[in-house]
Parts: sequence; C-alpha cells; structure tokens
Amino acid sequence: MDTYTFVPLQVDLGDPLLFVGGLVLVVVLATVWSMVEIVDAYDRAALTVFGEYRKLLEPGLNIVPPFVSRIYTFDMRTQTIDVPSQEAITRDNSPVTADAVVYIRVMNAKRAFLEVDDYQRAVSNLAQTTLRAVIGDMELDDTLSRREMINERIRTELDEPTDEWGIRVESVEVREVTPSRDVKGAMEQQTSAERKRRAMILEAQGERRSAIEKAEGQKQSNIIRAQGEKQSQILEAQGDSISTVLRARSAESMGERAVIDKGMETLEEIGRSDSTTFVLPQELSSMVGRYGKHLTGSDVAQEDGQLESLEFDEETRELIGLDDISEIIGEIEDAEVDVEAMEQEAQAIKEGEDMSAEGGDAIDIAETRQGTEPDADSGSN
Repeated sequence: MDTYTFVPLQVDLGDPLLFVGGLVLVVVLATVWSMVEIVDAYDRAALTVFGEYRKLLEPGLNIVPPFVSRIYTFDMRTQTIDVPSQEAITRDNSPVTADAVVYIRVMNAKRAFLEVDDYQRAVSNLAQTTLRAVIGDMELDDTLSRREMINERIRTELDEPTDEWGIRVESVEVREVTPSRDVKGAMEQQTSAERKRRAMILEAQGERRSAIEKAEGQKQSNIIRAQGEKQSQILEAQGDSISTVLRARSAESMGERAVIDKGMETLEEIGRSDSTTFVLPQELSSMVGRYGKHLTGSDVAQEDGQLESLEFDEETRELIGLDDISEIIGEIEDAEVDVEAMEQEAQAIKEGEDMSAEGGDAIDIAETRQGTEPDADSGSN
C-alpha cells in the first residue's frame, strides 16, 4: 500500500508587499466581475446607478459601473398568471365559483420597472376583481354557456390599466365556472326534465311521420288500383265498341247483299211475266252492278291456265268495308280509342240498319207495284 507524506505550505505573511499585492489582485477581480453583466436573449435589464435609472441593457455582454450599479431583469416572453378561484354572485342571485388564466407579455421594460411594483402580482389582483365584476353583471345561464364573452370582457377591462404599465394582456381564459350545490341539483333536475320532454317530442314526431308514410302509401296504392281499374274499363269499352263497329259493318254489308238477293228474286219473278217494261230503283241497280261484278268473277283473271287473285277495286272494298277495318285496327294499335265517339258511330250505324230495313219494305212495295203494272199493260194490250 502506497503512503503519502503531506508537507505543509508555509506562507510568510510578515512580508507587507506580498499582502498588499494579494489584496489588490482580489479587488481587481471583484471590480471586473461587478463591471461585467450578461443578459439572456429573452430578457431585458434595467440599470440603476446610485438608485437612478440609466438605461435598459440589451441581450449579451454589457459593461456597467462597478459596485454602484443594480440590475433588474424582465422576462420578455409570454407569461402565465393563474387567477385564484373567486366567489361571485350572478345578476339573478346565483352563487358561483370561477377561476381563470391570464397570458401577458412585457412590451416596455422601462415602464414595467418605473410604473408598477411587481407587475405580475398587480395583474393578478386586477384580474380577480374584474372577473368578479363581469360575472356579477351576467345571469347564471350566460356564465355557463358564454365563456368567450366573459373572456373578451375581462381582457378589455384589463387592457387600459396594463398599457400604462408597459404590459399587454394577450388573452384571458376562464377555466371553470361552478354553481353552488343547490343550484347544481336544480339544474340537473331541469336538464332531466328537458331530456324527457325532447324524448316525448321525438317519439310523437316519429309516430306522426310513420302515420303520414302509411297514409301516403295507402293513397298511392288506391291511386294505382283506381288507375288500373279505369284502364281495364277503358280497354273493355274499347273492345266492345270495336266489336260493335265491326258487327255493324258486317251487318251493313250483309244487308246490301240481302237487298240485292231480294231484288234479283223480284227481277226473276218480273221476267216470268208478259210485260217488257221494267222499272228498277237506282240504288238497286248500283248494288246489282257491284255485286254482279263480284259474282261474274271479275275479281280473278285467268293466265296460263291458273286463276290468280286480283286486288279488290274501290267499290268492292267500300262494299265490304276493308279500308275502314284496317283503319280501325291501326287506330287501336297507335292510340287509345275515343269510347264515346265509337258508341255514337255504332248508334248511327244501328239507325242506318233500321232505315235499310225500312228501305227493304219500300222495295217490296215497289215490286208489288211493278208486278201489277205489267198486268195492267197486258190487260190494256
């Protein structure tokens, strides 16, 4: 194990020059130390010499008078000041407790040094009194729901006095507004009642909307059913009308042929008589001509020993009503048929049949007369 030997340092204090030199060195070092002042980048420092304000020291290295100078440093950054909880009574006599936070910044270090003592404490006290005054001027519901208005009013009230101190209030935030226990219980009951009322309203609105939807659905269903029934009736009426028209057309054609057959029989009977004079109505002669053309085979032509069907002429097509039937079928395919018009037309055709029947009776009478006239002539001859 190593051993160390300590040798005591012996200083000769009896030498006055050495003592004075050491004392001077200490004084010089103390003087230099007191002359140098270093200020941080985010600070400003107020310099006083013998208690008199001289200037503000900028960030960095500064030389000040030694031993007679004092430095007061101010933080130029945004500072946070907590406002203690304050009890206040609202305008509607409801006790509440509120606290806030104030954000400030030193804008003029000289005025903050000369115009106010401890600017942070001053701003905090001023914020407390302003908070109580603002809450006391509002109703309870406003204090609970309009925080932004409270913050703005407090900041506005703090601006004017703090400007004289070289302080700017950047913002104020009310953290919490708490009503008393009794008021809080009453508010909870009110909130519960309001929620129940809203639930009942929503339920009633839902039932009403459901009933409306059901009624609308039933209405649409009835409309569609009625439209279907209407369309079915229209189609049925159109079918009956078309059938009536076709039967009337067929009856008209068959009526003309019956008239012609009857006329031919009458002519045959007249031909058997001795008379050589025949009187025929013009209508009968026209129908006989058209019908005779059909009976004599004028609608066919013989070529190479084979019979080929020819197109009906206009009179024959008119006689059997081919054009009218094609037109009616085309109208049915293209558009809806006017039921009333078809019924009127059918009624007119039926009236025409009655007149044709009356005409047939007239023809029989004419035949009778013609049958008697030859007898008269023969008698006269």
